[in-house]
Amino acid sequence: MIDVSPEVMGQLAPNRILSASVYLGNFLLVTGQSPSGEPTGIAPDICRAIAERLGVELQLRGCKTQEEVVDSAASGQCGVALVGADPARAKLVTFTPAYVELEATYLVPANSSIMSIAQVDQPGIRIASFFKSAYDLWLQRNLKHATLVHADSVLASNELFVREKLDALAGLRTGLVAASLNIPGSRILDGQFTGIQQAIATKNSNHESIEFLSTCVQEFISTGLVAALIKKYQVQGLSVAPLLKISS
Repeated sequence: MIDVSPEVMGQLAPNRILSASVYLGNFLLVTGQSPSGEPTGIAPDICRAIAERLGVELQLRGCKTQEEVVDSAASGQCGVALVGADPARAKLVTFTPAYVELEATYLVPANSSIMSIAQVDQPGIRIASFFKSAYDLWLQRNLKHATLVHADSVLASNELFVREKLDALAGLRTGLVAASLNIPGSRILDGQFTGIQQAIATKNSNHESIEFLSTCVQEFISTGLVAALIKKYQVQGLSVAPLLKISS
């Protein structure tokens, strides 16, 4: 059992209630709702596991945007927030090591000459992407030649790709598989341009808590909890993150 110091308890659950936020738009990690309207899925169950280790009640908050999730932790409104880890977001909050990874790749239209991920980042190539998603933030930092064309949701990026006859659609592999069913002749490229790491975030000043939460992640992976949750919710397109050694 993980020891919980008074400092950690004060930072994460000062009234013996852990307030935690999850992103409702991540259909791999938030897969439904309970009869009472509470989010269900891998991310909510990870929040419950943290609350159990703290020995406190869980107050779960479902957010419609990833910015709202990050802000909830940065402001201290929520003790923890589960969202994709990214250097831009890490300026606002502190992340644990990842507990799962999501594969991000491209879909290309019928008759496209693009056969590999390496061929996408070329002058003149236009890519539809969900603005400020974790994979979009990666693309903003790493693309050298291709141009991103932004939309304000995953669905909108799919529609933009078709409407504007763009060269590629960026997304999580599972979402692209679903999108391809409505885009005749489209292909999903092999491999990934990045693995989106999903982690636990907390307020930057919560130094004691980040060590506690990182240890929680290590336990959740090593005991098989994360793998069991992936199996429980029958989610495709993500994997248990590598177990990292936590420095003391």
